[in-house]
Amino acid sequence: MKIKEIVFTDVNKAELLEREVSDSDIAELPENKVLIRTVVSTISPGTERANITGDANVNAGAAPAPGSMFPRKTGYSSAGVVEAVGAGVTEITVGDRVAVYWGNHKSYNLVPQEYVVKLKDPGVSFETAAMSFIASFSMAAIRKTRLEIGESAMVMGLGILGMFSVKLLRAAGAFPIIAVDPKAERRKVALRSGADYAFDPFEEGFAEKVRQITGKGVNVAIEVTGVGAGLNETLDCMAKFGRVALLGCTRNSDFSVDYYKKIHSPGITLIGAHTIARPEVESRPGCFTHRDDMEAILNLCAGGRLSLEDLLEETYTPEACEEVYRRLVCDNTFPVAVQFDWRTADEKSQSCTDRNQ
Repeated sequence: MKIKEIVFTDVNKAELLEREVSDSDIAELPENKVLIRTVVSTISPGTERANITGDANVNAGAAPAPGSMFPRKTGYSSAGVVEAVGAGVTEITVGDRVAVYWGNHKSYNLVPQEYVVKLKDPGVSFETAAMSFIASFSMAAIRKTRLEIGESAMVMGLGILGMFSVKLLRAAGAFPIIAVDPKAERRKVALRSGADYAFDPFEEGFAEKVRQITGKGVNVAIEVTGVGAGLNETLDCMAKFGRVALLGCTRNSDFSVDYYKKIHSPGITLIGAHTIARPEVESRPGCFTHRDDMEAILNLCAGGRLSLEDLLEETYTPEACEEVYRRLVCDNTFPVAVQFDWRTADEKSQSCTDRNQ
């Protein structure tokens, strides 16, 4: 069997590589492993841009050693169909439709069963399922702020994590929700996605406008830019005792904050919200496992309380990866949500037939 996978082979270079896997390897899977035929995988623009450009700060742990950055694989949020299971796998069976996390952009992913979430509702599409893991990052950040129904909330930065944050804040009962981004088109999308107001952070009197709307400042903020200027402007908008979740990866350490005036005196809480800063096994109030957050998101989608797929702007075949990643590196208007569709032409045709029946 041939497996195709997208690999960053050098700085700013993506290639679709192919390798042969023997039938015996498939027939005898390692214990607790699940083989999934990928249908759709979602690009995580910020993380994947950092990976392909060679940014050393791509993990929460130590930076890669010089020269060890490439080749590199990514694409950790996908969905597909179970093809085979190893011994000890009890929750997943062949033929199940599943969401997969910590896989890669590849035609087949072999992962532990713990990284596979079964799609219980047939109405949840592969496209939605392939975004659920990334969306769980935003859900975790909101949980950590302990948002109360009716509290004001602001999202600083409207990339894919920011847009998911807007939608989830709406589902969680925040009001008003203020979306912030310098790109006018993204502000429009945020308003369609549930934001009550949308502002350009560079417009004159930005913080004052936020305070006028909320009366006293924002109770909860999800900071997704990962840059010092974004955090500084967020802090200018906060109410006393406000909580700020640092969801955006702060890869640049050049931060200058007046801690006394902006954090210490008003009693602001800063919360580290990297997605791996969560329990591995058992959820607790305010801090869920990846699996539990994904299941919550999929249930909300199945119940009509949440929609992720309407953020999807573009879909490509894996063969187009070189041009897609060239745009990701060079084009600052790269879409919020982009996916690769790994199905063959025949599989796509059958899928259309099944939906129309």
